[in-house]
Parts: sequence; C-alpha cells; structure tokens
Amino acid sequence: MPSTTREEPETTPGPRTVTGPPAPAAPAAPARVSALFLPLITICTAVTAANIYLAAPLLPLIARDFGSTASGVAWIASVAQFGYAAGLLFFAPLGDSVNRRRLVAVLALVATAALTAGAAAAGTAALAAAVLVASAATVVPQLLVPLVAERAPAHRRARHVAAVIGGLFTGIVAARVVGGLIGQAFGWRVVFVGAAALTAVLGLATAAVLPAERRRRTGPLFAGLVALPSVVRRSPDLWRACVRQAGMYGAWSALWTSLALLLTGRPYHLSTASAGLFGLFGLAASVVAPLAGGLVDRFGAAKVVRSAYLLAAVSVPLFWLGGRAMAALCAAAVLVHAALVASHVANQTLALTTTSTPATANTAYVVAGFAGGALASALAGPAFTHWGWSGVCAVAGVWLLLGWTTTAVRR
Repeated sequence: MPSTTREEPETTPGPRTVTGPPAPAAPAAPARVSALFLPLITICTAVTAANIYLAAPLLPLIARDFGSTASGVAWIASVAQFGYAAGLLFFAPLGDSVNRRRLVAVLALVATAALTAGAAAAGTAALAAAVLVASAATVVPQLLVPLVAERAPAHRRARHVAAVIGGLFTGIVAARVVGGLIGQAFGWRVVFVGAAALTAVLGLATAAVLPAERRRRTGPLFAGLVALPSVVRRSPDLWRACVRQAGMYGAWSALWTSLALLLTGRPYHLSTASAGLFGLFGLAASVVAPLAGGLVDRFGAAKVVRSAYLLAAVSVPLFWLGGRAMAALCAAAVLVHAALVASHVANQTLALTTTSTPATANTAYVVAGFAGGALASALAGPAFTHWGWSGVCAVAGVWLLLGWTTTAVRR
C-alpha cells in the first residue's frame, strides 16, 4: 500500500561512514592542479553548453545567407535538441566505465570538428548535420558534474555542483545574447568558428587537469544505457529527483519557449531583438546557483526543492498577469529561473549521491528533465493557439502539480 514517506533521508547527500582500512593517498599530480580544477570545469561547462543553443539566435542570419526564411530554417535549432538527447543516452553513462580524461578530450575534438564544418556549410542539410554531431558531443558537462561531486568534500558537495550548474546556465544565456550580437556584427559563420576554437582550447585544457583513471570494463561498452531503468527502479530518491525536475523543467520550458509569442504580439508588439533580451533574466540562474548549493549543504535537498516549487507556483499567476502587465512578467521571469536552478542543484546533487553508478544515475536524471521539458513545450504551442497566454500558464501549472503530487507518496 502506498504510504506517505518522510523526505528527510534524502536531505543528506554526503557519503555514509565506512569502516575498514584507510584509503590510499591521492596522487600528487591532481593536487597540484586542484586550484584550476573547479574553475576550469565551470568555464568548460559554460562553453560546451552554449553549443546546443548556438544556432537559435542566428536563424535569421542563416536564412538570409541560404536564401530562405527564418521559419524555413527553424528546424535546425530542433536538430540540436535531438543531438543532445542522443549524446546523453549514449555517451553520458560512459563516465562510469571509461577514462573520463580521454573521453572528454575526444568529445571536445569531435565537437570542434563539427562546429568548424558547420561554419563552412554550403546549405541547410550540411549545417544541420554539423549541429547534430556537435550537440551530441556536447554532453561533456554531464560527464564532469559526477566527477565534481565525487571529488568535493562532503560538506561542500552541493556548492561545487552548483558552481558547474551556474556555468551551464551562463553558457546558455551567452549563446542567446552574446552569440546573437556577434552574429549581427560579423556574421553567423564567425560565431561557429569562435565556438569551435573555445571548445577545443577549453575541452583539452579541462581534460588535462582531470584525475588519471585506470578503469577496466567488465561488460559491454553501452551497459550503462541498458541499466538506466533498473538504476532508477532501485533508488526511490533518484526516481523522486527525476520526476520533480521533469515537472519543474517542463513548467519553465512551457513558459519560456512561448514567451516570444506573447512579447511580439498583443499587447506588447516588441521586436524580435527586444524580445530576445528577455534572455538576460536567465542570469538570475547564475546568481542563485551558488546560493542554492550552500542551502542544500546546510538544510538538505528536500527543503530546497520544496522552496523551489513554492517559488515556481508563485511565478505562474505572475506570468498570467504578465499577459497584460510588463512588471509582473519581469518579476515572474526572475522567480521561475531562481526556482528552476535551485531545484536543479538540489535534485542533481541527490541524483549523484544515491547510487554506486553516478554517471548512469545522472544520465537518467538529465534525460527525465529533458523529456519533461520537451513534452511541455510541445503542448504549450497548441495551448497558445487555442487559449492564448492563459493556456500556456495552465500547462505550466499542471506540470508543477504533476511533478509534486506524483512524488508525495511512494511504495
């Protein structure tokens, strides 16, 4: 019979005390680069995450170059999402079984080659293929987050994870804002070339500071992908983190992907460029991430997630009011980003510390959130068509309700 479960056990992500012989001392080499370890991983995460969203702000420029319309090339941005999903499923679980230093270097070089090919593309098909490969190789952040969690002191683990998550959201904002500005000034191909150069330099530099690992595979290369369902089934805490983040990310995606439709239509009638500047509200994520990490370390993941859901619940009626009042829309944008990042820091810290295969568990967590966001975004478009902005807000509210109520009890 289902029964209400106390959530306090999930609030302690630190490792359990284990008796036995002391662990061998860490090698000297990683200690010498420890000062660069977290900052370099954070910057690398920002740069590689930006690659997923690189094409979105450049679509009008790409369309003009290829003699098409913005709507005619909009599908290229969707290709990036599919590529990232494929990379998550196939490459991210390898972090539990292969040498991450070598894997990060290979993926960085593959992404660099793909971005370079995209800059030289002569048509939309070639550009889409390059974007697909580059996005699939952009799973480097999801290989690095479990490593950061492993090496961080138990009492500062969430803070370290939060630093990387802050870098990820900063990269997303930079892709949409800075990428668009550079593309407008110098052309979209220059943006792709610059992204390729940054990916190569930071990817290889990050691989160089990663700890040396000697791992011997005992099963198939993609055993982690096959094990995803059983890993989630054996860990109720991981399942809860997956479902709650799917609800949170779905609510954010429904609102944020439809916002341009509201801003460029009645009653605001903003230009596309002006509407794009709303992406700057994503910088709230970079500010909230370290704060959320400290709160998770101090109060536990469950309390932070509950607070994040409360913030998101408040933001939904504010978004609804924002259909007529710009001040409410701005306040809602800040609140929903704060809620998303706080929830992400808490849930991902929990996902990384509840199983013996953190890379596989992290893959399950990220895929669940991505699936929730993609489905909510798919519903938000028809909702806006039939019921306007109120329909979009209703989709976001339902997603939050499902994400919370379905995890309130467990077997």
